[in-house]
Amino acid sequence: MADFIEGKRPVIEALRTHVPLKYILMADNLSQGDSLVRDIQRKAKNLDVPIKKVLKKKLDEISERGSHQGVMAEAAPFDYVNVTTILDAAKQSAEEHDGRALIVVLDHITDAGNLGAIARSAECVGASGIVIPNKRAARVTAATYKSSAGAISHIPVTQVANLVSTIERLKDEGFWVAAATEHASDLIWQSNLKGKIALVMGNEGEGVSRLVLENCDFGVKLPQVGEISSLNVAQASTACMYEWLRQNWE
Repeated sequence: MADFIEGKRPVIEALRTHVPLKYILMADNLSQGDSLVRDIQRKAKNLDVPIKKVLKKKLDEISERGSHQGVMAEAAPFDYVNVTTILDAAKQSAEEHDGRALIVVLDHITDAGNLGAIARSAECVGASGIVIPNKRAARVTAATYKSSAGAISHIPVTQVANLVSTIERLKDEGFWVAAATEHASDLIWQSNLKGKIALVMGNEGEGVSRLVLENCDFGVKLPQVGEISSLNVAQASTACMYEWLRQNWE
């Protein structure tokens, strides 16, 4: 299914954050005196993104939200990698940083914005890659580029058919697998996150699934003194990733 971005400002934001675009569709009745239209045309030219003039009726037909304002852009498919590519990146990280490497495993995160926010933090701490399921989970979309502030372009992401088998492969490659879960007995501050760690973060509503949790080496949880039951998964991921970085800081 094509991933369309609708509206003048959303398309401008996509161009600004370098979302890879196949083309931009622009209604042929748009005013050339519109400053937003001119901005789109200028940015698209600078990035070599083709603009196709079409009838407004065509945009009405393909628009899902009816908010296109005469402008839509189709995002190019994201270039996923295989697990081996991420493992190779982790090996290089370990060689260059005294044995430290981080891979983030997302257990059916469903919001593309959360995926982007997690990718932004993962790139900031130097994670080697992100693992996501290829079904019933968020994929990389234009919303991911926006929430990651473009970081998703700089960190490898792989889609896998089976998280449990992937976790077992990570173990075989020398990773300790830590699941972030409120059911953990130890706070993350008390856990050993030094070296090669695969950090598993769970679904927004259900957390880490039972089968995945059973195949992790240990669980970690963040301390909490407030009344809210838990952090957003993107916020929790950031806190956990930075604790990994703190423990491995050279």
